[in-house]
Amino acid sequence: MEWLLLLCVLSPAVGCIINGLFGRWTYRAAGVIGSTFLGISFALAVPLIIYAIQGHVVDYSYYHWIVSGKFTVPFGLRLDSLSAMMLGVVTFVSFMIHIYAIGYMGGHKGYARFFTYLNLFVFAMLLLCMGNNYLTMFIGWEGVGFCSYILIGYYYEKKTAADAGRKAFVTTRIGDIGFIVGVLFIILYFGSVKFTDVFAQAHMISPAIITIITLALFLGAIGKSAQFPLYVWLPDAMEGPTPVSALIHAATMVTAGVYMVARSAPLYALSPTGSLVVASVGAFTALFAATMALTHFDLKRILAYSTISQIGYMMIGVGVGAYWTGMFHLMTHAFFKALLFLSAGAVMHAMHGVLDMRLMGGLRHKMPQVCIVMIIASLAIAGIPPLSGFFSKDVILSEALMLGHPIIWLVGVVTAFMTAFYMFRMIFFTFFGESRVPEGMHPHEAPSVMLVPLWVLAVGSIVIGGILGVKVHGHISIEHFISLTSPNAFPIVHKYSETLLIIISIIAGVLGIAVAWLAYIPKGAFSFRSFVVRTFHPLYRCFFNLWWVDEIYNFLFCRPFWHVSERFLWKAVDVKVIDAGVDDVGRVAGLTGRAVRILQTGFINNYACWVSAGALIICGWYLLKIM
Repeated sequence: MEWLLLLCVLSPAVGCIINGLFGRWTYRAAGVIGSTFLGISFALAVPLIIYAIQGHVVDYSYYHWIVSGKFTVPFGLRLDSLSAMMLGVVTFVSFMIHIYAIGYMGGHKGYARFFTYLNLFVFAMLLLCMGNNYLTMFIGWEGVGFCSYILIGYYYEKKTAADAGRKAFVTTRIGDIGFIVGVLFIILYFGSVKFTDVFAQAHMISPAIITIITLALFLGAIGKSAQFPLYVWLPDAMEGPTPVSALIHAATMVTAGVYMVARSAPLYALSPTGSLVVASVGAFTALFAATMALTHFDLKRILAYSTISQIGYMMIGVGVGAYWTGMFHLMTHAFFKALLFLSAGAVMHAMHGVLDMRLMGGLRHKMPQVCIVMIIASLAIAGIPPLSGFFSKDVILSEALMLGHPIIWLVGVVTAFMTAFYMFRMIFFTFFGESRVPEGMHPHEAPSVMLVPLWVLAVGSIVIGGILGVKVHGHISIEHFISLTSPNAFPIVHKYSETLLIIISIIAGVLGIAVAWLAYIPKGAFSFRSFVVRTFHPLYRCFFNLWWVDEIYNFLFCRPFWHVSERFLWKAVDVKVIDAGVDDVGRVAGLTGRAVRILQTGFINNYACWVSAGALIICGWYLLKIM
């Protein structure tokens, strides 16, 4: 199993190398090659997942990567219930996205380059999830960060795409500083970075040190998983191709932070403060991001804010100590969020790049299959039973309340209402009502190579939650499976009626859909919207302007940094000190050369004169010295 696991992780890297080195010759087959190696990885993952379900664990070090005295870092991989779940999600969802990308990216410039990057992205994520120590995880962590940069800026000739790639790179690097600090503290106090060694010693370390480590690691998760205040890169990341957006939001990158916290459960279980910070940031981010999705008109950016909000739900789950709930929602979210993005990509593909919903409407007649699967995904994310999102979101909210966090539960319920509203606002705006499509544009159904992955993901969005949410021997199956690696950190302190909590959750979702219908479908919908906007105008302005967060960051951080860099470091230090110093050395050398050049006349009599004068000076100096 050790070598099967290694082959599973390396398979996408092989596809990356083939397309990267021979893309000039394999150009037309690049998509098939990239998808094939993802399919191989998924096929290899199946027996590994079955092996983990049977209760087995693989923790194997292939060689010693770093050796310094007693400190060693192995290159090793670990398969347990937690990593097996990630293995299945990453390989399967990425495989579907690769197949979709064959149709979506067909004919684009840099086709082979795109699949090279895409394979590399998945390889880095698998390395992050399957590594058996924090440094191997960190290599994958930085790998997905680099791949997100090159894929978000894939259309590098377009300024907004290049800027978005840089923004993602810089913002996530800020969070990575925290991750590095956390790993350095682990090395200092534990003498090892291997998970088994660290977790075995965790109870012997000072709680204050554990809290520092957990908060530092969580700062890395805030950057990678786009939580407040480092979420600002993710909406701009929509400048990348839609398959990239789907991959980042569903199977890689933003899920990395949630996985890291769940993997570090033995540390967070010893730090109530660290866990509370995780849950609180997640709850605030879930609500905050949902407000920004309420009034946006860009199809993909609505989904981006939705992802930020849903990752906040996952952070609530892992933060309150019910790690299995956060990972459960990660799995279900991967299916319906990939489906949402790929469906949005199909709409964008049919609309020749248009993403403004105000230029859509009535598309259900032109794209009936895309309309159906997008409604399925929207019902799932809205938490409507029996779709998958209902099961995973409901357990997060109920566990938060059972574990003594009523405010977080209330925030989650309000966010659930907002989620249902903005998702069906998007559905009604895009697919229903009168057509607002510009003249000369002829929307059409997506090709089969794009529709097949959509329907596969739609089936997953319907059934995966119910399959994993059934109870076996008194436990929800996914709870029992994940708890083998990451058991609940804190005991349940409050008991509430599960039936009542489920009813409240369903009411929140249904009410959100109903309000969206009232606002966009009936004849009086425009009047209803106008009344709401007038009544809540100050709040509406905040939502519509995204709380002016980018402007605030620009004023507080970007502009001061720019002024310091330009006016002081560049124009003062660089130009007037460093450059001037180098220029002055050259100027002195030039002046010296011009002065000495006077002596070089080319006439022998002049040279004889200078020699005689020099001899007289030396003789005079000598006579003065002996007197």
